[in-house]
Amino acid sequence: MKNPSTRRIKKKDLIKALLDLFQAEPSRLFTYKQLSNILGLTKQSAKVLVSECLSDLFEQDFIIEVSTGKFKFNERGLFVEGLLKRSRNGKNYLFPDDGGDPIFIAERNSGHAMDGDRVRAMHSAKKSNREPEAEIVEVLEQAEKTYVGVLEVGKDFAFLVTDSKKLSNDIFIPRGKLKGGKTGQKAVVRIVEWPARSKNPIGEVLDVLGDQGDNNTEMNAIMAEFGLPYRYPEAVEKAADKIPETVPAEEIARREDFRQTCTFTIDPHDAKDFDDALSIKKLDGGYWEVGVHIADVTYYVKPGSIIDKEAESRATSVYLVDRTVPMLPERLSNYLCSLRPDEDKLCFSCVFEINEQGHVRKHRIVRSIIRSDRRFAYEDAQAIIEGAEGDLKEELLLMNRMAQNIRKKRFDSGAISFDRWEMRFNIDEHGKPIDVYIKTSKEANQLIEEFMLLANRTVAEAVGAQKKPKVFVYRIHDLPDAEKMENFAAFIRRFGYKVKTSGSNVDVSKSINALLDSVQGKREENLIETVAIRAMAKAVYSTDNVGHYGLAFDYYTHFTSPIRRYPDMMVHRLLERYLSGGRTVSATKYEDLCKHSSDMEQLAAKAERASIKYKQVEYMSERLGNIYDGVISGVTEWGLYVEINENKCEGMIPIRDLDDDYYEFDEKNYNLTGRRNHKRFRLGDPVRIQVARANLERKQLDFTLITDTK
Repeated sequence: MKNPSTRRIKKKDLIKALLDLFQAEPSRLFTYKQLSNILGLTKQSAKVLVSECLSDLFEQDFIIEVSTGKFKFNERGLFVEGLLKRSRNGKNYLFPDDGGDPIFIAERNSGHAMDGDRVRAMHSAKKSNREPEAEIVEVLEQAEKTYVGVLEVGKDFAFLVTDSKKLSNDIFIPRGKLKGGKTGQKAVVRIVEWPARSKNPIGEVLDVLGDQGDNNTEMNAIMAEFGLPYRYPEAVEKAADKIPETVPAEEIARREDFRQTCTFTIDPHDAKDFDDALSIKKLDGGYWEVGVHIADVTYYVKPGSIIDKEAESRATSVYLVDRTVPMLPERLSNYLCSLRPDEDKLCFSCVFEINEQGHVRKHRIVRSIIRSDRRFAYEDAQAIIEGAEGDLKEELLLMNRMAQNIRKKRFDSGAISFDRWEMRFNIDEHGKPIDVYIKTSKEANQLIEEFMLLANRTVAEAVGAQKKPKVFVYRIHDLPDAEKMENFAAFIRRFGYKVKTSGSNVDVSKSINALLDSVQGKREENLIETVAIRAMAKAVYSTDNVGHYGLAFDYYTHFTSPIRRYPDMMVHRLLERYLSGGRTVSATKYEDLCKHSSDMEQLAAKAERASIKYKQVEYMSERLGNIYDGVISGVTEWGLYVEINENKCEGMIPIRDLDDDYYEFDEKNYNLTGRRNHKRFRLGDPVRIQVARANLERKQLDFTLITDTK
């Protein structure tokens, strides 16, 4: 500081000077007197200001007080490391590695760091009533920077115009890096650099997806948007083609033979990958032998093979509106492993001795060979359950009674019932949605569900319930967060409902079930179910078993879908190893695989929801001007979300279109209230809307409010 004693010192300048001193000698202890002397501050008023600045720096964690009056630079307090999450609106946040609260990074302070980068940032001075801020000083690890958008090609260069929520700038592409892309085509682009003084990042085209609006282009774009593979590597397909169809006789001889036992599958009408089959055979004393037979994928897919590595990377099949993007090559998923009728198939089976009341006397877990007698669609099996004539009617009805009894016991033990509807589309040959319908779970679905749950639980208990359990892959669902449950209880009180937030797990879960039953058919049903799900923990994969709260199981795993989930393949391999007396495996290795599988499951779910949203908007784009009844499904500072009663499509009424008053957002009570007329829009309120706009690129529907003119 220049001649500090001869002029009035600004506090912000003094703070900067003090920070420079502390940073220059980070291990040295300073008193306020020493600092005043170093800075040449002799006036008492200046020394008092030094003391005030030290208090501020201490409050902001920039320095620490080692002993009374002695301060030292706090390196951890000034810098923070973590992941950057970008937003198109410039509200970027750093999520600290240590799990602390997110820190706001203004666009001007982002240093061109990209979404997903691991960065080092320096805290900014705290401002009263403002959230913490920081400035990025270094990118520690770069994330893969690929984006999907529409090309605009000029004479000498091009741009990728992207609607990514994570990038507010279009991407500049040199003419020689277009890979043949043309204006109006969608492409996947990788950012190669972002010069410090450049407004736009520079990229190169990795893949041209096709013309904007084409169904295949748009579905592949959704996969690419979430970093998911949208085509299968040719080398993996060729490896699958070389797998022999014939199973050696010695392999069949090692297996329990169920080919003469009544066996069937029940799956969606358009499914081709049949993971599971059920068999039934009468025993003495009122018991039946029920086999839950699961495709033996790991017989064909060997650890470390090119097919296995691809499956591990994908971790799951992805189910978009009009297609399945499989985890395994189609030769395996739809042919060799699929439990198709009238074909000998290899399985891993959980076989129960069970009575009609659902009581299991004993079980065994075996490698097997089966031959399915009948392939049912859920609709076929449901028709028989409801009284129609059909193949295997007695067996279906008996197993349905068993399943319903097992289900009742499960809910009596505290399982939570989240039987929510699913939106489905009828699609024409061009991928265009021609109709929307709602699919609900019926008894045929529950029949399969209960026997799959029983097998999954039994397999998890077989390994986990031992005195010295070996490392295993569990599907876990932790207890709900207490604070979230209290917030949920406060929220539903506005609708006149109550729910227990304390007591035993069974008491709380039964209270949740009673609530879900009581809202059935009410206008707020979907809203309250959605908020209840958000209050719950997410189910994930882990080697650390904490049980499954939602199912009320102490032990649970995923064993029954190895064609479409990699964790099930891991479970099959571990089960085979342990049943033959093998030693335990590395917990660290398998926990990493569990984390990867959980992450990929979440990405797949996001892609699936995006494809549904795209088809919703595409469907409603031909219904512009139509008027519908709906219910307010979301309230935000920028508008109202409304779900149409007839088809469950959701759109938004922008707040700018509510032009009869100035509306203010009440976050605590989930409503918008007019400043003059005090008109209130609340979650769950019925409204009438008109379809105003449909933006396919942004997957966005806009509605206008129809007011009652009577």
